[in-house]
Amino acid sequence: MDTNTHELVHGSIVCVIDDDGTVCSSLKSLLGSVGIRAETFSSIAEFMKFTMPDAPACLILDVRLRGQSGLAAQEQIAQNKQIPIIFITGHGDVEMSVRALKAGAVDFIEKPFRAQRILDAVAGALAKDHARRQSERASQSLHVKYHLLTLREREVMFHVAGGLLNKQIAAVMNLSEITVKIHRRQAMKKMESESLADFVLKAAALGLSST
Repeated sequence: MDTNTHELVHGSIVCVIDDDGTVCSSLKSLLGSVGIRAETFSSIAEFMKFTMPDAPACLILDVRLRGQSGLAAQEQIAQNKQIPIIFITGHGDVEMSVRALKAGAVDFIEKPFRAQRILDAVAGALAKDHARRQSERASQSLHVKYHLLTLREREVMFHVAGGLLNKQIAAVMNLSEITVKIHRRQAMKKMESESLADFVLKAAALGLSST
């Protein structure tokens, strides 16, 4: 694993669901050898009770579990926990793998698997979850900043996103052009936008448009 991967997996967690204790132990040992924390579970129910830490994570899930299919549980897991899923199976086929991948799985690996195959899949899944978490944090931060704007500043931002000039915004809002400029300057400051282009991009990310 390269340096970037080591930085990524620091503090990450991989959950393993397999009713074969040997497989769980083997995967926990493999992941631990590269510094990745692993938690193992023998059933879906046991995993669903687990409180996920606030860190990048992924799930390695056996397709065939006693009493329940991993494929059948895929939707249930997705509804309750946002976590990339890597399926493993000793009895896979093309139809099964296509079904899993179409439902959102990031990989489908047949047993017996090579150690590097698992590590590569885990690195990719953790990178995906890391990116999702970063995107969510950025979106939350953007909304927090937006809620600091006054109603006038929000309206100005709305019209700027629609491509209106200050003069046009002033006419629409029945304000002086100078007042519009003040509102826009204050809005850009609160949104931490140093350029009009950035301001418009943030407005677009918030879903603002007067068109």
